Amino acid sequence: MEIRDLGIFLDYFGKIHERTMRVVRCVPPDKVDWSYRTGKFTLGDLGRHIAAINRYMYAETLQGKPSRYAGCGKQLAPTYHDIISFMEARHGESAEIISHLTNLNDKCTTPDGTPITVWKWLRAMIEHEIHHRGQIYIYLAILGVPTPPLYGLTSEQVAARSVKS
Repeated sequence: MEIRDLGIFLDYFGKIHERTMRVVRCVPPDKVDWSYRTGKFTLGDLGRHIAAINRYMYAETLQGKPSRYAGCGKQLAPTYHDIISFMEARHGESAEIISHLTNLNDKCTTPDGTPITVWKWLRAMIEHEIHHRGQIYIYLAILGVPTPPLYGLTSEQVAARSVKS
């Protein structure tokens, strides 16, 4: 998918964020420090990571600046409510920075020094968020926490409404 229109992208970015927040809001507050294994991202880490990497790596490099991502630890937002606020605030900042881009075909430089077209970097940011949102869904499934369907229907509901061959 090539990104050609900044306004359309910003609308899409907002919808991606809304879907991410819908599942993050399902995290039980007493489970923000839960992980399936010691040393792996906790549920809270995943939320903080999505917000921090979008803002401090992707948005910074889109401005021609070096990455300022310094991790996703509890010092950023220790509690459930802090995580929600942190994610909303960093998303707003990221969207504001992105809204000032003037040429999606310009190049920016990734943290490893690789030049990349701006629209491809934006696409990578979205793919990265979706990847970690999927992890949150899996973590919550392991915990037995109900989650909303991503697009309105579960796969079982789609199958029940589909034409049988």
